[in-house]
Amino acid sequence: MKKLFLIIGAPGSGKTTDAELIAQNNSAITHYSAGDMFRAEVASGSEQGKIIDSYISKGNIVPIEIAIKTIVNAIKRAPTPVVIIDGYPRSDEQMQALENYLTPESGVTLINVIEVVVSEAVARDRVLGRARGADDNSEVFDNRMKVYTEPLQHIQDFYNSKNILTKINGERSIEEIVTEMDAFITSKI
Repeated sequence: MKKLFLIIGAPGSGKTTDAELIAQNNSAITHYSAGDMFRAEVASGSEQGKIIDSYISKGNIVPIEIAIKTIVNAIKRAPTPVVIIDGYPRSDEQMQALENYLTPESGVTLINVIEVVVSEAVARDRVLGRARGADDNSEVFDNRMKVYTEPLQHIQDFYNSKNILTKINGERSIEEIVTEMDAFITSKI
């Protein structure tokens, strides 16, 4: 039985860094970043990578059939009983596709969705300050924030109705955030 945790948050919220550090400190946890999985596929030069690149280079959402296939394969391949995926879901459609997969699936249970909460100003400063790639510029950031915030209330409402949404203040030190998140995840596994 795989126990799944999802971490959502605005671009620059720190969700990937937080999840990486938690997984490094716990041998029972595997971490996957949706964004990193997509970027790795782009870097491979595959046809699927070219399709993915045509979306993420503009800050848009990867088509659901590609996203869910990537996510599901990652969960099933995980070498540990606990899986953390950050950056997913980013839309109602992605959320529903994952729900449709998990409902009949007896081998994976969604334990909790953790939202790392930061203001748009903090997110902007972090993303534009890191300039990790071609998608880290003001125009693309604005689109990424729009893509993130438009479905957010519905995603929050859906997971709140299932009593599995937890919000964590992402405007503190990495150590404080990781300590709180790690303690929470550990308490659930």
